[in-house]
Amino acid sequence: MLVIPRLARALRHRSLDRRVLRRHVGVIVAAAALAVPFATVPAEASHLAPRTGFEISGGERWTGQAEEQSFLAEVDRASGRTFVERIGTTKEGRPLRLVHIGARTPAAGTVLLICSQHGDEPAGREACLSAVRDLALAEDRATRALLSRTRVLVLPTANPDGRAADTRGNSDGVDINRDHIALRTAEGRAVARVVRNQQPDVIYDLHEYGATPPYYDKDLFVLWPRNPNTARGVHDAARSLADRYVRPAAAASGYSSGLYGIWTDPVTGDPIKQTAGDGQERILRNTAGIKHAVGLLIESRTDALTEAERSDPALNKRRRVESQQAALGGLFSFAGERHGRITAVTTAARLAGLADRGPVFLGGADNDPPEPGETLQDPPCGYRLDAAQYADVGDELALHGVASRRDGDGAYVSLRQPARKLIPLLLDERAAYHLVKGQVDTAC
Repeated sequence: MLVIPRLARALRHRSLDRRVLRRHVGVIVAAAALAVPFATVPAEASHLAPRTGFEISGGERWTGQAEEQSFLAEVDRASGRTFVERIGTTKEGRPLRLVHIGARTPAAGTVLLICSQHGDEPAGREACLSAVRDLALAEDRATRALLSRTRVLVLPTANPDGRAADTRGNSDGVDINRDHIALRTAEGRAVARVVRNQQPDVIYDLHEYGATPPYYDKDLFVLWPRNPNTARGVHDAARSLADRYVRPAAAASGYSSGLYGIWTDPVTGDPIKQTAGDGQERILRNTAGIKHAVGLLIESRTDALTEAERSDPALNKRRRVESQQAALGGLFSFAGERHGRITAVTTAARLAGLADRGPVFLGGADNDPPEPGETLQDPPCGYRLDAAQYADVGDELALHGVASRRDGDGAYVSLRQPARKLIPLLLDERAAYHLVKGQVDTAC
């Protein structure tokens, strides 16, 4: 039987109401049904396991930066399957830390969690921190099997300056989740470096949102990469992650879910309009797909749902974190059950670029077909950059994993490489967020 240590902690919260208790019981049921691996710290050791500031306070406050550092160090000392790496530093000097858990072999699949890109959306971060501990210390068979063939990478705080200030953007006011093409922020560059170096098969991006009842008010919203340059196999795997794993895991724990950005009729459930969630390539969910990872956005609801939550903010915070934890159970079940199929589709997507065939799309989405003017039906062989252009964007190309070769004083970027469909988005003047206007080469 799976043991859920956070239930024991929750039972010690004096303010725990019946609604929250039912949801904790739901987590147990979901864990048993879905074989959720991350929530399996042995019962006899759970009282000794490191705890976050959020857990220690019963949800009265979020975990502070110093507490996060201490927590991760404790987990690292207690577990032989983790290590913590500093992958960057913010403008205000705060560290960006990446936690490695599990398999370290070349054949391992890789799951990457990006938590709190928006500093004022902290619930996903708390869920990520507890998942780090639960994965690192669990000794059950399901978790050991998962981690024997899967490397889980966690960036618990992707925007430390924003988290410290409780702001959406970083210390310059930049929305990091709109910087995954330009890579002008230290935070965006750190994420790009991890994606390039680790080549994750799954990228799971945790956020929060404010509801608009009665049209847009689910406990959780999810969305896969909509960008049409996402390989079909990767796109379909991401939809399966959302529809067959994450949403059912949330439902089993008593949480409602829907598609991010889609307003629905409160009576019929039919879609009314789309207000967000398009295919623009600079958003991590879409960048992930273009870079051949099974991407998923997850958003928990921030506003209070009951009078009890309105009178006790800790109840609201715990519900938000617990909904994210329930969804994470679905993610890890997906990674455990579909390991071979996931790596097969991501590998095929990377290799497809070497064949240099098929159109590249400069706009559109999976539910909004690109217009003819947004489609490079016969893409160029590559792009030439002069010396000034290459000096300006060479580092960014390298961070994106785009190969280039010296061409006179400048450089030549061929499309015949795994990043084929990303390259025009970076170098073609017709792309919405291009870095420079490359000279088109059609002499293949």
